[in-house]
Amino acid sequence: MGTGSSKGVLVDTAGVVIASATIPHAMNLPRPGWAEVDAESTWWREVCDISNRLAGEVPAGSRIAAMCVSGVGPCLVLCDDDLTPLRPAILYGVDTRATTEIRLLTEEFGADAILERAGTLLSSQAVGPKLEWVRRHEPEVFARATGWYGSNSYIAAKLTGEYVLDHHTASQCDPLYATSEFDWNTEWAKRICAHLPLPRLVWPSEVVGAVHAEAAAATGVPKGTPVVAGTVDAYSEAFSVGVRSPGDQMLMYGSTMFLVQIIEEYHSDPALWTTAGIERGSLALAAGTSTAGSMIGWLQTITGGASLDTLMAEASAVPAGSEGLIALPYLAGERTPVFDPDARGLFAGLTLRHGRGHLFRAVYEGIGFGIRQILEKFDDAHTGRRTVAVGGGLRSPIWAQAVSDITGRPQLVPEQAIGASYGDALMAAIGVKLVEPETDWAMIEREIMPNPDNRARYDELYGVWRELYPATKSLVHRLGELGDRD
Repeated sequence: MGTGSSKGVLVDTAGVVIASATIPHAMNLPRPGWAEVDAESTWWREVCDISNRLAGEVPAGSRIAAMCVSGVGPCLVLCDDDLTPLRPAILYGVDTRATTEIRLLTEEFGADAILERAGTLLSSQAVGPKLEWVRRHEPEVFARATGWYGSNSYIAAKLTGEYVLDHHTASQCDPLYATSEFDWNTEWAKRICAHLPLPRLVWPSEVVGAVHAEAAAATGVPKGTPVVAGTVDAYSEAFSVGVRSPGDQMLMYGSTMFLVQIIEEYHSDPALWTTAGIERGSLALAAGTSTAGSMIGWLQTITGGASLDTLMAEASAVPAGSEGLIALPYLAGERTPVFDPDARGLFAGLTLRHGRGHLFRAVYEGIGFGIRQILEKFDDAHTGRRTVAVGGGLRSPIWAQAVSDITGRPQLVPEQAIGASYGDALMAAIGVKLVEPETDWAMIEREIMPNPDNRARYDELYGVWRELYPATKSLVHRLGELGDRD
């Protein structure tokens, strides 16, 4: 269940996709800084619809051996005893409503202590402040709730009745989880969750229960089918393309950028997210931007709505470096590594000779500079040895090449680009022991190599780009305040 659609696949034990189905959806943006989804009418309905379609494609003589669901996250779904959501699900870091709660909880527990215990400073990505926001602003909802869920654990509960949360998702529910210990940070978790019980912790490829009769009728999946926990969709996608060993990295090119790197030893950095991984006892670093492809879509709209083919042709005709034009792609604030919900987008260096193609290329390059900044932070924990690129943004002839040129890193593009649902299928197969735990279905189709002719130019521009945000931060904050006042 992604930000823009839900997708399912029916896969055999060799990794061959037998059938797939996709249902598009949109998140709700009811107020500035809010991002929500109706968990029941969107996520659960779409899981039911897709499961029914795929169940009808099972070859004769075969059976559905297991099911696994991942979803956007970390999110917050508050339910009653009947698993009825009491309010729309509050989404991951794109929902920035809990800024006051982030500040208050940081003051209460201490930033250094949070970083040491949870591995990550509190930000809009964290679930703890979202729970605190509901408690403070919607006390009647909080009081009625009897359980809290992520997107995938809500579906697991609807399928099996089990109240669980996978370790990876829990490790993004800061400050509720002690990442270095792979367990709940019990004192803080009970303070924030109050009367709400803590879910049973499981690893993403563990079987958590079986499809019960009511869920079987709704989904078309036979009663008794084992259900595997699943996790946050970006990590399922990383798993699907073989990002599993220390030094492996995934770059996800989508509406936002999401980056994952597997690390060998526990490492915390205030500019990153430290999390549990997919496999038992594994650790990872993660980072995410607030915009990426969404900024390309915005720019396409405001410049007249020309086709992407036309725009990419114009941008491709512009030389590397966009003739001195650089962009800060902070149109929705920024998550890692600056963690500033009040950051704003910026073009610097505009002249009359710059055209539409320059703007598009500069945006791609600005996103690339942000990726380089994050990867340099990743290297402090474990030097990246293998980078796999995924996501719809790879259809752009410029974007991934600019990233390789800017970072100096080759990128491997897998043959199978289905995404998180393919990783879910692999976790399901591992969970019921139909394949060995080390099984990897990923096949590499091509490699994007850096163009050394562009490296010196990009190194120089990157130095300027890095100075742009701190040099303008106070000014754009003032502009934001004026805009909010209007």
